[in-house]
Amino acid sequence: MPTSEKSVQCDKVQYAPTFQDNDYPEDRRITRKVDFRLLPILTLLYLLSFLDRSNIGNAKYVLSFLDLDISASAYNTALAIYFVGYVIFEVPSNLILKRFDPQLWLPSLTLTWGIVSICQGLVKNQAGLFDIRFLLGATEAGLFPGVVYVFSVYYQRRQRSWRVAVFFGGAALAGAFGGIFAYAIGLMNGVGGRKGWQWIFILEGILTVAISLIAYFLVPTWSHKAKFLTEEERVHLLDRLRVDSDAGTNQTFQWSSVRQAFGDHLVWAYAFLFHGFSFVLYSLSFFLPTIIADLGFATWQAQLMTVPPNTLASISIWGTVWLSSRWNLRAPFIIGAALVAIIGYIILLTCTTPGLQYFGIHLATAGVYTGNSLLLSWPSENVSGQTKRAVAVALQITIGDIAAIAGCLIYRPSLSAHLYRKPNLIAIGYLLFAIFATCYLWIMMAWENRRRQMLLAEGTVGCCETEEVKVRLGDRSIHYTYQL
Repeated sequence: MPTSEKSVQCDKVQYAPTFQDNDYPEDRRITRKVDFRLLPILTLLYLLSFLDRSNIGNAKYVLSFLDLDISASAYNTALAIYFVGYVIFEVPSNLILKRFDPQLWLPSLTLTWGIVSICQGLVKNQAGLFDIRFLLGATEAGLFPGVVYVFSVYYQRRQRSWRVAVFFGGAALAGAFGGIFAYAIGLMNGVGGRKGWQWIFILEGILTVAISLIAYFLVPTWSHKAKFLTEEERVHLLDRLRVDSDAGTNQTFQWSSVRQAFGDHLVWAYAFLFHGFSFVLYSLSFFLPTIIADLGFATWQAQLMTVPPNTLASISIWGTVWLSSRWNLRAPFIIGAALVAIIGYIILLTCTTPGLQYFGIHLATAGVYTGNSLLLSWPSENVSGQTKRAVAVALQITIGDIAAIAGCLIYRPSLSAHLYRKPNLIAIGYLLFAIFATCYLWIMMAWENRRRQMLLAEGTVGCCETEEVKVRLGDRSIHYTYQL
């Protein structure tokens, strides 16, 4: 083959996306239209999800939740049981989503967990609490990985981290609103013959059910048959996605892609990265009111004082992820977020002044939530092959949430008098482990990008790959560039 012909063929590569790519008026208009359809409703669903799983922390501390004859240690067990259900059902839920339709599946999950959440307010004993928390975890399991996967078939790789950040910001806002709601609903103690803690679960569950019914009309279907776009807009969107990744193709479910996901060391590295951050994410969300109260504040103050650190976390998420998208980098920002969280924990552990310790809580919360918002979009940007990506996203949450189980059990009530000193030291260890996992991903993907670029420059391999072969190989194609 002549050199000139070979060079022409080798130029047809999948490029590394940049912030300026596809910045034409028509592209921006279609992206805004997709944003307005996806982000408000899906962010709201996740806010409700996080609120319904974490409101047990508000119910336990500010109200008479323990009048069910539930021991303090059993409360920690109830938290852990939620994540058992969550871990078991995450990958199966995403496989169901891939085979069916998000327009039906995601609202149905929301409706189901809303009903389960209402039932939390009706439990009579410890066994009932354990059962209902397992069901809540099982029904909520599919939402987050499902939404991240839906984003991956509507947005280019460079666009996904910002959307996931907006979406994940709902978790931080849930923490802020949860404290306010708990304080306000707690004033209903005795209304209708029910305790205040019961009204927290019942009213927030009813809100979730009501929103889920609306969601059936707002959650979109797959991008290749999106009804909120015109035919011309849909074709334009899919054409643009095909240039960037496999998002513009309509791929069928394949078991071979499932096996590829489980056999990819990078997929497992994403999972272990979230494992490191998940421990601190959920220990903060569940035990923050208790930690603040143990600084010497009254219980009602502790509820309201969870609002500022969670609000700061939301601002930090959106600001940091915007910079990450601007510079088209993920790894250094994840490492930076982990270091900020570690500094926050060190301040909480070493200082004796409540004001400084409260400042440390702000840093820890901002760092933890920001790091999570960045890492949770990373697999959707770097795993190609739609079924493989669906499994990778779900596997990341599954492995990650095993650490959440550990966090719920390690933050034992007997340690709260010392501001959870030992658990907080363990939290620092988990964050250091997350930094190690980030470095591994950064180094391995950078090395693989350089290797592929060298092979393409030599013109010895990959020049004859058709578009069909590229799609079939996904991120294993020599033309594929990892997002660092």
